[in-house]
Amino acid sequence: MTSTRTAETPLHSFDDRNMRWYRLGDFEHFVFAMLDVDTEKLIVDFILKFPAHEQIFLHRHLALTNTLVVQGEHRLYEPDGSLQEIRPVGSYTSSPPGAPHREGAGDGGGVVFYSVRGKDGVLFEGLDEDLSVNVTLSLDDFVGAYEEQKKAR
Repeated sequence: MTSTRTAETPLHSFDDRNMRWYRLGDFEHFVFAMLDVDTEKLIVDFILKFPAHEQIFLHRHLALTNTLVVQGEHRLYEPDGSLQEIRPVGSYTSSPPGAPHREGAGDGGGVVFYSVRGKDGVLFEGLDEDLSVNVTLSLDDFVGAYEEQKKAR
């Protein structure tokens, strides 16, 4: 099956008017919405919204993370802030635990869906500039965020 976008194919932007966005603690430069947590299969699904040209905190993923760029572009940065990669809208990636990085968006901001899979315990480590762990986000943290967001609806 092939699919080709033509000049006549209309572009659509992601309509988030019916989503409620939340801050995650004191973290800056993104808001998020929990979509689901499956504690038996160890799957956490959420969506992040990044403002244009900002970088979130330095961190490392400790579990397999699948992403889909829903709107705009997803930018990944080296720990020193230099641009590492640009993922355009529609990009899907499946990434094993990896190196420290920052994330953000380009012009117009960005919206990225995340599906974190197959790990109990700590899923992300927040890092200082010297790469020391200063905060962790665990499966239980995401369960708590999901429950809080369900109550707020």
